[in-house]
Amino acid sequence: MTYAIIGFGKIGQALAHAFARRNIDVTVASRRPPEALAPQARAIGPTVVARSLQDALEADTIFLAIPFWEHRELAKALPSWKGKTIVDVTNTFGVSPEELDGLPSSAFLAKAFPGARLVKGFNHLVAPILATDPVVEGGHRVVFLSSDDEDAVAPVAALAKQLGFAPVTLGKLAEGGALVHARGRIWGPLIFQDLFKKEQ
Repeated sequence: MTYAIIGFGKIGQALAHAFARRNIDVTVASRRPPEALAPQARAIGPTVVARSLQDALEADTIFLAIPFWEHRELAKALPSWKGKTIVDVTNTFGVSPEELDGLPSSAFLAKAFPGARLVKGFNHLVAPILATDPVVEGGHRVVFLSSDDEDAVAPVAALAKQLGFAPVTLGKLAEGGALVHARGRIWGPLIFQDLFKKEQ
């Protein structure tokens, strides 16, 4: 399984720290050329490698850590997204429900990526917390996952565990997923909840 993070702002870098901490290879890319990202990528860790956007899109699992509306331009980068898993890390605070056709933001986003398997996740923690070690005092920081494709959730949950998080599956995007979505100017009730799951 290969991984890429698209977007290398605060959230993209926080995710890169999570991969580096567990020595898991990940490609990072953005609209900027890879040589512009390379110094920061190297500073995070040797398993974090800056590549071109087109190279990053060859990964099996792609984390979207970009401003929400940029997904439409990114979606044009591949003729088909079949076989790809997209982890939607975006948030849409301030985007009206009308702009999203009344859909949860991830369901709206998914329409732009035909053939992809979409999982909403890793979006409820602010960057400074997401960047820190999720194993704290014998507990694991929780990440929430939701998807309309049940088969897509399991490998993302397994990766979350590998990264040291405790994945909690919330069900479909319109049900449990709504708990971590912004709607208009209202955050979902689980956004910014820094929860821990204790070791059994």
